[in-house]
Amino acid sequence: MNLLRALASISSMTLLSRILGFVRDAIIARVFGAGAATDAFFVAFKLPNLLRRLFAEGAFSQAFVPVLAEYRNRRGEDATRLLIGRVATALTLVLLLVTLLGVVAAPLIVLVSAPGFTASPDKFQLTVELTRIVFPYILFISLVSLSAGILNTFSRFMLPAFTPVLLNVVLILAAVVAAPWFDPPVLALAWGAFLGGVLQLAIQLPALQRMDLLPRWDWAPRDEGVRRILRLMAPAALGVSVAQISLLINTLFASFLATGSVSWLYYADRLMEFPSGMLGVALGTILLPSLAKHHADNDTSAYSRLLDWGLRMTLLLAAPAAVGLGVLAVPLLATLFQYGAFGALDLEMTRQALVAYSIGLVGIILVKVLAPGFYARQNIKTPVKIAIFTLLATQAMNLAFIWPLKHAGLALAIGLGACINAGILYWRLRKQNIFQPQPGWTGFLLRLAIALILMGMGLWLVQGESSQWLAYDFRQRILYLLLLVLGGGLGYFAILWGLGFRLADFRRRGLA
Repeated sequence: MNLLRALASISSMTLLSRILGFVRDAIIARVFGAGAATDAFFVAFKLPNLLRRLFAEGAFSQAFVPVLAEYRNRRGEDATRLLIGRVATALTLVLLLVTLLGVVAAPLIVLVSAPGFTASPDKFQLTVELTRIVFPYILFISLVSLSAGILNTFSRFMLPAFTPVLLNVVLILAAVVAAPWFDPPVLALAWGAFLGGVLQLAIQLPALQRMDLLPRWDWAPRDEGVRRILRLMAPAALGVSVAQISLLINTLFASFLATGSVSWLYYADRLMEFPSGMLGVALGTILLPSLAKHHADNDTSAYSRLLDWGLRMTLLLAAPAAVGLGVLAVPLLATLFQYGAFGALDLEMTRQALVAYSIGLVGIILVKVLAPGFYARQNIKTPVKIAIFTLLATQAMNLAFIWPLKHAGLALAIGLGACINAGILYWRLRKQNIFQPQPGWTGFLLRLAIALILMGMGLWLVQGESSQWLAYDFRQRILYLLLLVLGGGLGYFAILWGLGFRLADFRRRGLA
């Protein structure tokens, strides 16, 4: 399997999902604006979304995929099917309990995650109601992550990458079609999230059936593989999801700031998730099964070369995305969100958060590449220690930045914390002799820096004044933004080509 081709496939599906996600958020911004209703929905959806990343895409996938790859490579098909059934059974029971507790304890959850909402009883009660509706999403989407882990381990990347499209489609229909039928209208978004989780699970089950890997009910909590995965999951929850925990704490801080602060951070984070999902999640998805296979085969040389490839691809693609987000913040936000109830003040406040986030984008994506270097080896302790330190450092920066920079300070702390996390992960990989850089890094970084500087300067000079973008109509914004993005991207890769970069240099074989 060509990993570069797999990366392109996953990224293309993620691109479709992200585009629909932006359409979704643009519609939500136009219909609901950035006020009490959206603050309530984003807080209500944030916790199940956090649990999804924490347990499903985070701790569970990082613990499950390496063990599943080991079973597949060393123990055969029958043992692999048995493991899948027993893990699915245990996971389903745990998720049912968590979902029930979440629905019952919704008032306490809102009190802890957004204590500032208590100043407005109506806002607090609305958030509780929304939380009870959306909380079962964690059940459905965690089972989706189980099936995605199976499909990815068997190199079926396309369907799991396409699945998030369904949630965006349902939420768009909820905002446009269903909202007028609900009182208050924002309830339609909560039920849309619930239905989206159901559909995402339903679309993956037939694929597992065709592969004869559909889980069968098998309650065996003492099974060796189940117990190993459970032991890995608990510490991995913190190790791979420190950024998400920081985002939740940021919501707590933001709930005490001006109304709209939660929404401004959310809209900026949505733009950040575009490159983070296309690159970070995609790279982590394709790297983890191959790294686990190399570890099972005790092929340390191939393991190190694969990590080196992942790091170079991250810098090659994430660095220009970070520069583009920072330089083109106004054109991007004006084109995507500045309509209807989303006014000029909302745009400026969201711009501040986006610029702050962009400073740490490369670090955020590097963590998604470096952490699998430990988890593929079933090494949990090292990333957890790093994550704890990073979480504490991030909260210290929150306290330092929130007073002078308000909500933008919270975004800056997240980005800088991710850079600290990535830096320590890299240092530990080198110190433990897990990763040895391949030759040519000095020249690679020098040429990359030249291309980034030239691209950034070019975009800054041709984008025009902010006031122009506020005056453009929708078609003008779309046209000029597309020209900027395409021109910047083509110019960047043309400069790299002129400096000696070739596509063939980044082809890499991975898991069959």
